[in-house]
Amino acid sequence: MIGLLLLWICTLIVNSLTHPAVIIPQDPTITIGTSLTASCSVDPDLNLKVEDLSWTLNGRRLPAELYKILNNTSLSVVLNNLNGSKQQSGDNLVCHGKDGRILAGSCLYVGLPPEKPTNITCWSKNMKDLTCKWLPGSEGETYLHTNYTLKYKLRWYGRDNTCLEYHTMGPYSCHIPKDLALFTPYEIWVEASNRLGSTTSDIITLDILDVVTTDPPSDVHVSRVGDLEDQLSVRWSSPPALKDFLFQDKYQIRYRVEDSTEWKVVDDVGNQTSCRLAGLQPGTVYFVQVRCNPFGIYGSKKAGIWSDWSNPTAASTPRSERITGVCEPKSGEQNSTLRRELKQFFGWVKKHAYGCSNLSIKLYDQWRVWLQKSHKTRNQVGSTR
Repeated sequence: MIGLLLLWICTLIVNSLTHPAVIIPQDPTITIGTSLTASCSVDPDLNLKVEDLSWTLNGRRLPAELYKILNNTSLSVVLNNLNGSKQQSGDNLVCHGKDGRILAGSCLYVGLPPEKPTNITCWSKNMKDLTCKWLPGSEGETYLHTNYTLKYKLRWYGRDNTCLEYHTMGPYSCHIPKDLALFTPYEIWVEASNRLGSTTSDIITLDILDVVTTDPPSDVHVSRVGDLEDQLSVRWSSPPALKDFLFQDKYQIRYRVEDSTEWKVVDDVGNQTSCRLAGLQPGTVYFVQVRCNPFGIYGSKKAGIWSDWSNPTAASTPRSERITGVCEPKSGEQNSTLRRELKQFFGWVKKHAYGCSNLSIKLYDQWRVWLQKSHKTRNQVGSTR
């Protein structure tokens, strides 16, 4: 609000046709660190005394030791080692009369030329559009309003095109919604300009097929695995937007307990649309998310770009069936129990999986359920003694 008010005052002063005084230079653009000498010359017909004049910068009175009387109608002021403008609309240097009345004003634009934009990154959502982001120079907006223009063209032919939809993914971004060619590389660059100059980023070259991302996996379901107290099953659907295209996909899962912010990531999911989370805590609520990386679209050799994570899906593991108050076995008893259970397991496998070369996860789960029930029965018998 203050910046808009100062801009209005500056514009009102500059555009007025009945100036009682004039400031020279008018609306200068200056590099940070330089000095400026400005003069205020009043209309002789107003019979104003030059000794009664004063200066303010952004509403603050400047000390009299910076003034110099040039003649009967002109007073100058020296501003040394100027800092960057407080607002991009310019700093307001104002000449006042004896009663504080505004006689004239000038807008000072103090800043730096733009630096070369860097780190241009682009991605295409389902091969239908292109969004690009970049970083400005180290001085950011350089205290002056800086215009950024994203341009692109087909690499070997075609005219320059200008992106029109800015700030779609942050202050330094632009979105190209349609009319993009596949199987042909594009050249993309960003131009930056302000009152002190202009510059151009390095040109990047990309093929739309190499920068494809997609929507997060849909229909994410998390459920218990029977009575297994340390496992959850996760299932999801492939991104529907790419179902008609030839591509590969790989997935990642991350999960955390309800009262934690630390995620654990499962990287080795591959291209399957289901996964078993093991080694979980019994009786605990978990939040689970899945994301997709479509790669190898129409034979592209690039790694692909990960989608956003799906919305969190919650599920809880079953509570432990152990009876409280039962003493934990000592170390030797634990080893003896482990050997006994392994012997039981191999005997159970011979009985239930005769002729199988590999033990399936389903078969292992069946044994785990049987083992838990066996523990429950043994603990109940122990508690009745």
